[in-house]
Amino acid sequence: MTKESILIVDDEAILREFVGQTLARAGHAVGIAADGDEALEAAARDPYALVLLDQVMPKRNGLKTLEALRAAHPELPVVIMTAHGTVESAVAAMRLGAVDYLQKPFDADRLEEVVGRVLDVARLRAENERRVERLATRDAGRAIVGGGPAMSRVLLSARAAAASRSTVLITGESGTGKELIARAVHELSPRAGRPFIKVNCAAIAEGLLESELFGHEKGAFTGAIKTRAGHFEAADGGTLLLDEVGEAGAAVQSKLLRVIQEREVTRVGDAKAMKVDVRLVATTNRDLSAEVRSGRFRGDLYYRLNVIPIDLPPLRDRREEIPALVEHFVRRVARETGRLVAGVTPEAMQRLVEHEWPGNVRELENVIERAVVMGAGPLIGEDGIALDARPATTDPGALFAARASGVPRGAFPAAGAPRGRGTLGDAEKDLILATLREENGNRTRAAARLGVSVRTIRNKLARWRADAAPVEEACRVD
Repeated sequence: MTKESILIVDDEAILREFVGQTLARAGHAVGIAADGDEALEAAARDPYALVLLDQVMPKRNGLKTLEALRAAHPELPVVIMTAHGTVESAVAAMRLGAVDYLQKPFDADRLEEVVGRVLDVARLRAENERRVERLATRDAGRAIVGGGPAMSRVLLSARAAAASRSTVLITGESGTGKELIARAVHELSPRAGRPFIKVNCAAIAEGLLESELFGHEKGAFTGAIKTRAGHFEAADGGTLLLDEVGEAGAAVQSKLLRVIQEREVTRVGDAKAMKVDVRLVATTNRDLSAEVRSGRFRGDLYYRLNVIPIDLPPLRDRREEIPALVEHFVRRVARETGRLVAGVTPEAMQRLVEHEWPGNVRELENVIERAVVMGAGPLIGEDGIALDARPATTDPGALFAARASGVPRGAFPAAGAPRGRGTLGDAEKDLILATLREENGNRTRAAARLGVSVRTIRNKLARWRADAAPVEEACRVD
């Protein structure tokens, strides 16, 4: 399969032939130019992923051609090829925008190494730009919606964190919007115009995560058939989001600590360190302090990551934001799908505000999307809201906050109303205690199964004890 197209610019036919054949064997399409003028014409005519540019040529030398290429195609990476491989010439080329240089004579391995590295970084950056573009399109108008007291505090913290280069640790249950806050920290910072790259530590096998983050040298391990740049290099000058950092293994944790301390990365299989300027933001749905105490997460790394902590409360603790979120999701999905849906009925809003939302904002978004797509009228009724069977809340504080946001009073049961067997208090306690018993009292494993944080379980157990409610032996096991 043909890979990226590469333009070779050199006045020596023998070198053009050698480079062209080498790259063609690697699967690349190749363009040829004998001087700077031909190079500019070729770059204007055809899309190239990379230019290999000789420094000494007739008519227009390499540096002048580089200047013209950068002016016309600012995103096109250029590697200078020179037999005059002095520090001065390399520095001059880099100042004009070259991404690397090859000193003649070079062999096929060296050529493939440099080309592979440059294209890897270009791919990662292009991938990130596409991701940002998709998110911008998908989330058009979707600033952080809500506006309740809890999210206002979160946004104040994010704005304060953005002004510094300190690491940020964003905690909260799955679906609360941790990535959205991480992106806000980046967009509010001086790095806003630079790359924002996300790495999901939970989605990448432990053996591959180190290579993804730090890159690797050719032959570093089985399957490493070429040198590859990592996400730290691609994020240089910008922000790297380590999503679910609590899932990273011991080896990756150790190297992350070094990057934070030394601000340099070392590729797998290489002894040479490279300086990087990357702002780290990490997210986790785990209680990392408990992970440190259990020995599963390095304490020194935790304290390095937790310089600026931001905790996102679950949606059930900020129900006053649900009406605004519902309105926003209805409007967005209706616009994207062309459905003539204007909102939800008071009865439907009642169900939405009372629901416990174990999947948080992400679950709410999915429920509204399904309701809009499947709806048949301008308003979504109670029957159009498909929810997992969860008990309704009767917490007076949550009800008061949601009522204050404009939800009809009739949308809630009266505070202090009788609670049956299916109420939140009973069902929630039964579920948590049963899960604790099945996990032999291990709160970390129980929290993972329930999709909540260890802190949530700990707080509920403490509240039950304070209320003198019957608490089984499982609650006293750490």
